[in-house]
Amino acid sequence: MIGEKRRQEIHQRLGRAGYVEARQLAADLGVDVSTIRRDLDAMARAGLVQRTHGGALPVDGAPSMAGAPSVGGAPSVGGAGGDDAWDLPYEMKSQERLAEKEAIAAHAASMVADGESVVLDSGSTTYALARAIAGRRNLTVATNDLHIAHFLAARGGVRLLVTGGQLIDSVFTLVGPTTVAGLGGLHVDWAFLGADAVEVEAGVTNVNTVEVPVKEAMLAAAARAVLLADSTKFGHRALATVTGIEAFDRIVTDDGLPGPDRQGYGERLVCVPVADHRPQC
Repeated sequence: MIGEKRRQEIHQRLGRAGYVEARQLAADLGVDVSTIRRDLDAMARAGLVQRTHGGALPVDGAPSMAGAPSVGGAPSVGGAGGDDAWDLPYEMKSQERLAEKEAIAAHAASMVADGESVVLDSGSTTYALARAIAGRRNLTVATNDLHIAHFLAARGGVRLLVTGGQLIDSVFTLVGPTTVAGLGGLHVDWAFLGADAVEVEAGVTNVNTVEVPVKEAMLAAAARAVLLADSTKFGHRALATVTGIEAFDRIVTDDGLPGPDRQGYGERLVCVPVADHRPQC
């Protein structure tokens, strides 16, 4: 496959999945990883992609690559327009809305009793929850998030189950059939999931498709399910549908959610106070 055609294929995969991994692209396209890395670097210099450790993310809000004569002179690659969002690397997510995430996590932690079992989705809000529940006694935690797993392993005091799977480098998330199979054998008291976007009609949606089967398996494994999402996630739709809001016993967000955006969620919606916020729910 010639270079330009290969880069067009990379662009198409990026649009479908929201993230591409260099090692997987090399295997799929039959070239060395170094070749893919040079492709991604060239596309990044041209403003076509956002480079991450081990792969790349799309550049939001840019026109399509179609018709561009070459990477060197091409305009920025198109992300999906409208309400779609792209999956940000963990380092970026973890520095945003810290007070809101801690407030959401503290409320979610109050639901969990000593001796119970939980599955934690990947994400910075669920990481905050892992920190909040680390002091529980005889707790069992299953997760596909390597940041969460590392923290709990170092902290000790919990029975830790880490799913297998393929790593999404930039967000330290394990995905794929192995991940789903591992979750399929579990029966836990709680599943705590994050979200890229939440809307009454669209439900919970995700910026990539690869994490959807994992989230579905988490929901299936749990007696009770809770969605954790800060107020900026509401009123938007992302690429891939995960599930409807009716799948959750509780939806926990912060008190920055405006009144009109709370309509339709019913009693399952819980807005928790955050320091320096004027309560709106």
